[in-house]
Amino acid sequence: MEPVRWGILSTARINRQLLAGARATGAVEVVAVASRGHERAAEYAAEHEIPRAHGSYDELLADPRVEAVYIPLPNSLHHQWTLRALEAGKHVLAEKPYSRHPAEVEAAFDEAKKRGLVLSEAFMWRHNPQTRRLLELLPDIGELQTIRATFSFRLSDPGNVRLRPELDGGSLMDVGCYCISGARLLAGEEPERVYGEQVIGPTGAEVRFTGVLRFPSGVFAELTCSFTHTHMGLEAIGTTGSLYVPDPWHCRESMLYLDGREIKIEPEDSYRLELENVGAAIRGEGEPLLGREDALGQARTIDALYRAAETGVSVSP
Repeated sequence: MEPVRWGILSTARINRQLLAGARATGAVEVVAVASRGHERAAEYAAEHEIPRAHGSYDELLADPRVEAVYIPLPNSLHHQWTLRALEAGKHVLAEKPYSRHPAEVEAAFDEAKKRGLVLSEAFMWRHNPQTRRLLELLPDIGELQTIRATFSFRLSDPGNVRLRPELDGGSLMDVGCYCISGARLLAGEEPERVYGEQVIGPTGAEVRFTGVLRFPSGVFAELTCSFTHTHMGLEAIGTTGSLYVPDPWHCRESMLYLDGREIKIEPEDSYRLELENVGAAIRGEGEPLLGREDALGQARTIDALYRAAETGVSVSP
């Protein structure tokens, strides 16, 4: 497959993981990066051996050599720049979560379909063999009853974009979206009712969020995310056993526990696999793992959890 030529919209820190994944595959060629100023873009391009540096995002979108764009901008800017990239004829991999607004997800995928372009939400963990093995082992625990998903880390810098409500920051958007993704994947369906409680921090963004999802099958999921402590895990409890993944989102440990028995998996780079999957879809050699329905399910659940936390009652997505 001819390598897909990618441009990166911003010099965000998360780019380091994506660039490492890109260097590990022949299916990707990162040809350009953009920042809000040419000097910063040029420094970043030189540091990471990227051929072209653009001093604005629009300049990168006008670059005819760029076929696809990775958008790791703050959450509130995902939709705006995804639409502009699609209008410029570029395929898009948008960092998670795409949006907390379902209408924006629908508008973006409508635009991508109209233009014959690929759009995918960047939940890299979904591409990892550890996640695939988790799904393969799920029948071994009997009928699924309860899901427990957590993702938390300490964050205290008030200037961090994750703590800025005007940029759609907050623990649910930043790390809780992984918990939602994990619960929806294991349940194999969308929640019918949700309830949430949040703790608002000094900046106005929530720093802790706990939610409960009820699925049509009767499965319940308990979600916890925060910026006040460090913990992660994903557990599925069934009628005859349980599955536990200590590192479900980064997939660095690459192991699961089935009823306490350790099952090791050969580690692989989630970002490489994500880029290869989206690249194959761009080349017409496959479908993106994460498309419209998954992104829409994510946005509807996030929106419902926030509504539940604001009103104090359970709501339907």
